[in-house]
Amino acid sequence: MTQIPIHTDPSVGLSKAPDQMMKARQTALRMEASFLSEMLKSAGFDGQKNTFSGSNSEDQFVSFHREAIAKQMVQAGGIGLSEYFFKAMMEAGNDRKDS
Repeated sequence: MTQIPIHTDPSVGLSKAPDQMMKARQTALRMEASFLSEMLKSAGFDGQKNTFSGSNSEDQFVSFHREAIAKQMVQAGGIGLSEYFFKAMMEAGNDRKDS
């Protein structure tokens, strides 16, 4: 998977190990891509339904195409949702540490 840089508040997650933070960032990016894929599906990005459509097997690959587009959207900056996911994961980890 391609590493996607995110610009975050530098104070978020300072107590975390760099590898933990990188894993959390990648998870947040995958979550945003998954969300965008579902939004594309809801928006009707389900493949073509016209005379140029492929056979029934085309429908089996539409989800892969939609996921690829969602990942590209995230690489291009996304909608900023991954930043909120990342911060929530860092705060949740700090909450568990304090208990």
